[in-house]
Parts: sequence; structure tokens; C-alpha cells
Amino acid sequence: MADTLRRLVNSSPYGVLQDKLEAWYKDYHVFSCDQNLNRCCELVELTSKIQGQLFTILNLTAQEGGHYSGVDTLKSRLLPWLGSCFTIAASSVSSDTSLSLIQESMEKDRKIRELSSAHESDLQKIEDRLCSTRIELDTVKQELADTQIELDSTKNKSATTLLATEDEILHLKSELRVAQDQVDLYKRKLDVLDDYERQVRILRDEISFLTAEKTVLQERLVRSRSPSPLPRRSRSVSPVRGESPTRAQLTSSSRHARLVSRFSDLYATERLESQSLLRRYIDDLETVQRILFIAVVESFQAAKLAYRQFKSRVRKTLSSTHIGPESLEDAVVDYIVRNLDLYDVQTSVNDVINAMNVNPRISFPPEVDFVLISSFIREACRIGFAMQTLDPPLDLAFSSDGELYSDVKYRRSFDSEFTAPLVAYHVWPALLEGDAVILKGEAVTRRGALWRSRSRSSSPVRSGSPSRTFVSFY
Repeated sequence: MADTLRRLVNSSPYGVLQDKLEAWYKDYHVFSCDQNLNRCCELVELTSKIQGQLFTILNLTAQEGGHYSGVDTLKSRLLPWLGSCFTIAASSVSSDTSLSLIQESMEKDRKIRELSSAHESDLQKIEDRLCSTRIELDTVKQELADTQIELDSTKNKSATTLLATEDEILHLKSELRVAQDQVDLYKRKLDVLDDYERQVRILRDEISFLTAEKTVLQERLVRSRSPSPLPRRSRSVSPVRGESPTRAQLTSSSRHARLVSRFSDLYATERLESQSLLRRYIDDLETVQRILFIAVVESFQAAKLAYRQFKSRVRKTLSSTHIGPESLEDAVVDYIVRNLDLYDVQTSVNDVINAMNVNPRISFPPEVDFVLISSFIREACRIGFAMQTLDPPLDLAFSSDGELYSDVKYRRSFDSEFTAPLVAYHVWPALLEGDAVILKGEAVTRRGALWRSRSRSSSPVRSGSPSRTFVSFY
């Protein structure tokens, strides 16, 4: 009995029965009626085999117990179970019920056959669709292969074109370097030519002055050789001496034209260079233009102050030793015109930078210093200082943010609102000779300019950041 039980345990028939039941349950709706019946019969056969082995074990166990051992268990459990499975089931079914069950079974078999045929027809249709889909898939694969071939050919052509383009780019870069070298050479030659032209203008002014002085001296010589008496000669000479022009008076018109031209060049060239330099550190164009405008205004203010101080020192020096036909003021101006190089422009540049550092209308990053535009400020100071030697002197027009736009003094920038009546901020100041406008400035007009100017002016005064270092390069 133990060997039979061991073989039953090792074969694991109930595990096999469970696996077959799960597999049948998964494929129940896929199989046909015959296939499901075959599976059921197979499971019944397997169950009967297991029951046969269990009955064998039951017989062997009863034999090992003797004639009377196990009788109570068989009577209380096995016999009632056998009676309920066979006797009661057989007595509860009549002959009419058996016929109706047979008819129902036949009807179910007929429906099963119809469903099977319908299932087979649907399956055939699905297979036909699958075949057509496979044919279409093969067509798409062929088209994809053709497209891949075309793509490969296009890639090859693009690679060839790219190589040719790279060669052209290298060639153009080399030509560009050569052109840049030539441009640098031409710029150096142009700078030398500008120096020559400046020297020529200075020499021409010297020649005109010397010519005028020569004429005056010749007239004096002719008058001195006249046969008139000495007292009368002295009276006739004095008007001539009073009418003799100074160097400043002789070169006033040429200096006026030259200074106006330098002011225009400052706007057209140096301003744009300084603007490009500041744009490397500041993204806001309005802030950059405000900085340059304030730099020009402060430069002229510093230059006028330096001119008054310089003129006062020269007047004090010449007042004790002045002897000549011209007045003291003319002599002072003539001395300043002859010695413009004595102007301490670096002091004015430092004053301008210090004034800009506390200007509340400039918003500037702390890592950038106004020394970056010191060359621009220096040129503006020199022009402003030289303009004070003219008669009448040239000056900048007064301007303020939010003022009423004037076509006489300004022209609008390209990004202005041309219907706005107020000035948002100024790009370049207007140049005045007395009350007449010689050169127009540039302004930006926008709606709400008055409110913008009030909000900007109400901001606190910006002081120098501790991280900034004011370095003088001179």
C-alpha cells in the first residue's frame, strides 16, 4: 500500500489535473464544441484513473487492517456517499424527463454546430483579412526599403555638397581675413591722412594769420614813411593798431566749421563705437543711449567750468604785462586758442565720471565702469572747451525728460511713436549758437513719457557699488 501511495504522490496527478483545467478555462471560448468535449472527456478519464488508484489504496488499506478494522469508517463515510451518487440520482429522473433531456441535448448540439459553422466562417473572413493585411504590409515594407535607398543616396549627395560648402567657407574665410587686413591697412592710412589734413588746416590758419599780420605790418610801414608830423602820425597809427585782428578773430570762422564738423563726427562715429562697447555689458538700448547723452551733457558742463577757470588764470597772468593794440579779453582768448593743448582734459574726464556715478537717471551694472567710455568723454570735453573760444560760443540746448517735442531742436529716432507729443528720453543734444539751432539733436517720443520721467526721477540716487573699482588708465 505504501508503494502505491508513493507512486501516486510522485506522479502528482492532481497538479496535472489542475494545469489541464486552467488551460481549458483559458481556451474555452476559442475551442469548438468537439474540442471542449474532448477536453472534458480527457479530464473525466484522468479523474477516473485517480479514483481507481485511490480505490486500490482503499482496498489495500482495508486488507492490512484485518476483517473488522475500518468497518465503521466504511459504513459511515463510503457507503452513504456511494448511495447518494448512484441510488438517489438514478431514482430522481423519470423516463419522460430523460426524453426531454435528450431532446434538449440534440437541440443544443444543433445550435452548437450552427455556432461552430458561423465561427468557422468568421474565422475564414479574419484569415482573408489577415492575408490582405499581410500583402499591404509587404507593399509598405517595399516602399519603406525604396525610401531608405533614396534617403541614403540623398545623404551621400548632402555629404558631398557639405564638403564642397566647407571648402568654400574656408576659402571665403581666408578672403575675409585678407580683406580685413586690407581694411585695417586702409584705416591706418586714413588716420595718417586725417592727421595730415589736420596739420594742413592748422598750417593754412597759420598762413592766413601771418598773411593778415603781414598786411597790417605793411600798412604800418607805409604809414610810418608818410611825411606827416610826428604827433599827427601817432594819431593816425592808433586806429590801425586798434583795428588789427587777433589770431582768434582771424580763425573764428574756420574753427567754427571745424568744431561743428567734429561734433557731427562725435555723434556719427564715436557715439556708435561707445554704444557698441556698452552693449556688450548692457542689454537695454535705452539705458545705453541715456548714458551717452548724459556723458555729452556732463562733458560740456565740465568743459565750460574748466574754460572759465583757465580763462581766469590767463587773465590774471596777462593783466600785469599786457601791452598791445587788442583788448585784454581778446589777448586772453587769443592765448587760449594758441595753447589749447594746455587744457587739463583728464581732470574734466574724472569730474564727468564722478558726476555720472551719482546721476539718478542711469541704471548701470555694478561690474562695469564708466572708464570704458573715457575716450568718448575726452573728445566731448575737448570739443566743448574749444567751442567756448568762439564768438559767440557754442553750447548745448537745455533738455529734460517729459518735455514737449520740438521739430526745431530734435528729430525723432526710428523707434519713436511719431504721434506722441512728449519726449521720453534724449539720444543726442541739440547744438546752439546763441538762440539759433545749428545742429538738431535726436530724441525718442513715446506715450506716457511724463509718467516715465517722474517715475525715473523719483528713484533713489545710485551710489558707487563697493565691487566697482575706478581705475584711471592715464
